[in-house]
Amino acid sequence: MGFIPGGEQWTIKADGYEAVVVEVGGGVRALRLDGVEIIDEYAANELPPGSSGQVLAPWPNRIRDGRYTFGGVSHQLGLSEPVRHTAIHGLVNWVRWSELEAGPDRVVLGYDLPAQPGYPWPLRLRSEWSVSADGLRAAHEVTNLGDEPAPFGFSVHPYLKVPGLSGVDEALLRVPGRSRLLTDARLLPIGAARVAGTEFDFTEPRQLGKLVLDTAFGDVARGPDGGSAVELSSAAGARVRVWADEKFGWWQVFTSDTLSGERYRRAAAIEPMTCPPDAFRSGRDVIVLEPGGSWQGAWGIDARLPG
Repeated sequence: MGFIPGGEQWTIKADGYEAVVVEVGGGVRALRLDGVEIIDEYAANELPPGSSGQVLAPWPNRIRDGRYTFGGVSHQLGLSEPVRHTAIHGLVNWVRWSELEAGPDRVVLGYDLPAQPGYPWPLRLRSEWSVSADGLRAAHEVTNLGDEPAPFGFSVHPYLKVPGLSGVDEALLRVPGRSRLLTDARLLPIGAARVAGTEFDFTEPRQLGKLVLDTAFGDVARGPDGGSAVELSSAAGARVRVWADEKFGWWQVFTSDTLSGERYRRAAAIEPMTCPPDAFRSGRDVIVLEPGGSWQGAWGIDARLPG
């Protein structure tokens, strides 16, 4: 195929599920159940549109002006989203991850993030991607290799498609978040509001319609195991679900309104996050990795086809 922007590709299969994991960004490019797309995949020779499937660390979402203070020291990140003057989606989504282990139904990738201006803490990242009858599972571990505490946050960016639907307007959405962040024109948080009784209340499945979402939901209702899940479904009985363990307390839902062409509102990005947007500035739910300390978290996707 010649040059492939995503680098090496690993296809893993089991029990009807098939996923493609990529070297550049270390994320997931495709996921199918019995040959049916359940994430909005992109071609091997494409760049991932809208951060599709990428791993977002050491922070998710945006940091206002790329500036924050940690431990009494101010830091300035590069502005990776110049139009909004923000630093977006971390530092590992365009780097080459290395294969550590691989098999028919699993692949383990790793990347050592060097200390650098704006984020002077070295991290070691490890991601294990696997498929089984339970769907796709991703288990992540991040370790602070430095000798000072490091601020940290984590997310991923899959776009879910509901089998049998041409877009998200007819999809039924369920989000366990009981509050949402209010944002300014730069999509940065300026407050919060309860969702009960509003058009943003998806604590029970409800049709999306024309509602535009690029919204962080918090105050998450958790299950007995401490985890939570977001579901997209159809009246015909199809369902795609993203679950996350107790390490994730926020959900970002994006209805693809800024994507172009056929991708416009074709799928919804469902992003489990450990912290909200601009957390390095607010301090809210920022994880502090002590020297030699590690964070582990897991999430996954499963589906039910119509009929």
